[in-house]
Amino acid sequence: MCGILGNYTPTDYRKIDPAVLSSLSHRGPDDEGFVTIAAGSGRVTLGHTRLAIIDLSAGGHQPIRSSDGRFHLVFNGEIYNYRELRSRLRNLGVAFESESDTEVLLKSWIQWGAESIGKLNGMFAFAILDTKQSRIHCVRDAFGIKPLYYSRKNNEFHFASEVPALTAILPQKPRPNIQQAYDYLTTGLYDDGYNTFFEEIYQLPPGHLITIDLGDQRNDNLQRWWQPEVEPVLNDSFETAANTIRHIFLDNIRLHMRSDVPLGAALSGGIDSAAVVCGMRKVEPQAELHTFSFVAKGSEVDEEPWVDLVARHVNAHVHKVRVKPEELSQDLDTLLHTQGEPFGDTSIYAQYRVFQLAREKGIKVTLDGQGADELLAGYQGYPTARAHSLFETLRWLTLSRFIRSWSQWPGRSRQLFLKGALRGLLPRGIFQIMRKYSAGNPEREWVDASRVKGLSLSATTPGGHQRSVRKRRLASELRRALTGYGLSMLLRHGDRNSMHWSVESRVPFLTTEFARYTLKLPENYLLSSEGETKSVFRAAMRGIVPDAILDRRDKIGFATPESDWLGKLQPEILKWLEAADTIPFVKPREYRRIVQEAVSGKRPYDRRIWRMINYCRWSQIFL
Repeated sequence: MCGILGNYTPTDYRKIDPAVLSSLSHRGPDDEGFVTIAAGSGRVTLGHTRLAIIDLSAGGHQPIRSSDGRFHLVFNGEIYNYRELRSRLRNLGVAFESESDTEVLLKSWIQWGAESIGKLNGMFAFAILDTKQSRIHCVRDAFGIKPLYYSRKNNEFHFASEVPALTAILPQKPRPNIQQAYDYLTTGLYDDGYNTFFEEIYQLPPGHLITIDLGDQRNDNLQRWWQPEVEPVLNDSFETAANTIRHIFLDNIRLHMRSDVPLGAALSGGIDSAAVVCGMRKVEPQAELHTFSFVAKGSEVDEEPWVDLVARHVNAHVHKVRVKPEELSQDLDTLLHTQGEPFGDTSIYAQYRVFQLAREKGIKVTLDGQGADELLAGYQGYPTARAHSLFETLRWLTLSRFIRSWSQWPGRSRQLFLKGALRGLLPRGIFQIMRKYSAGNPEREWVDASRVKGLSLSATTPGGHQRSVRKRRLASELRRALTGYGLSMLLRHGDRNSMHWSVESRVPFLTTEFARYTLKLPENYLLSSEGETKSVFRAAMRGIVPDAILDRRDKIGFATPESDWLGKLQPEILKWLEAADTIPFVKPREYRRIVQEAVSGKRPYDRRIWRMINYCRWSQIFL
């Protein structure tokens, strides 16, 4: 795991100062490298900070170059199947000088070019310079586990692992992206597609490759290298599917446990993280396991009993963190610097503290259950999409039973289903109008409609670029969540929080093999007719994960008692809200009033309040 950055300028008058690598030192405190190479009509600079995980020797130093000097590579991530790829390349006559996955990646590219990407099992973001063709190829893994941001302007190209590092090497300070701010504050949308909270700074989307022509930016090429399919539907029986899923998942765990440093696991107590921890014990019966958990003692979101149950089951060393409200206030600015952009709720702080605890205990790699909800129809199961498929297949009786059964689970109701159905089935324009003028919508009070119109702002549809397949609406929705809105924001949170503490967070659910299989299963295997989420995965884990965990009907994760925390931070929040004056589409006085009433308990609290607070403090720091 590492940090990377670089740029191309047609002249060498604006080379990157090697000192800028300090902005990525948290991502790689063990080593750093920096080179400048003549390429095209100018120069390319590549920088790298290293967190040594595999092959701790100097053999993993970057940037790495090919023996003939044609290719230069900087790479962030892990290639879990590097041993298998190295063996395959050796059979083709390729020689190796180290045991690192970085060298395997470089020589895979030399051997197969862009076709090598599909052979990789891992999480990665890398840039490879081809001096012969005068091109830079930038690649991001299938799910966007590892980040890559870039800016392309005036025939220059800049890239980095994080937004603060990228802004440090840009010739000019970027301006705020007002449309992104509007989407975030009014709908909660962020990390969906290319855009960021800064104008002219973009993130390379998951599963994409961009090729930069150093001679002519009009020849730049952005293309998707992986897209999961949802058809044709597999005809495997439920039992066969459960056995296949168990095999794939345990093999993923085995590969993700490859490490030359100590590793542990983040454990929330839910099905996903419990499956990871229990899978680790299944794969390595004698391994020393360490788990790291956030507990909110005495609150409705406290999962400590479930954490203890899993830890006893696998005989793990349990480490727990508890958070006081004033600690959030003390750490918020650091957390905002860490994330680089605004985020959705305070659960991100709980996760931040979990990784801090892991680092304090000497753990350098953790496994995490992220991605299972999007892969296996978790959360509440995406019921509207499932109902849509049943409607299109004319299964009226099954649809009626499904709605009734689904609504009887904790935290659900027929009213909640109907609300989701309106959102999913009504034309976008009609739903937006209904939402805008609903009586309970506080945006009516603080959004200045005339300024919104004057700035040409409009509500963005999450994941609108994804095609939904008839009769496969649930699978289509999961594909959308896996490759766009939904998972992308969660992976950003996890990457920044773990890397801030120089911890590598691995996510064994997220492999292309697993996604290819699960998204082609019959939809009722994922969300059953009785409303059970992750149905086939629960069956697959019987005998590995305690039944009490697999039979859970609630979903909490690293949730926090957010409203209680914020209610105790009112003096600080009042200062942060001063930045509302700088947001061009709001009514500042009403904006501040609504937040103050919510944190003081005078009006109902919801997640929009945190976003309103969060954006103000972020803008004070970055803008």
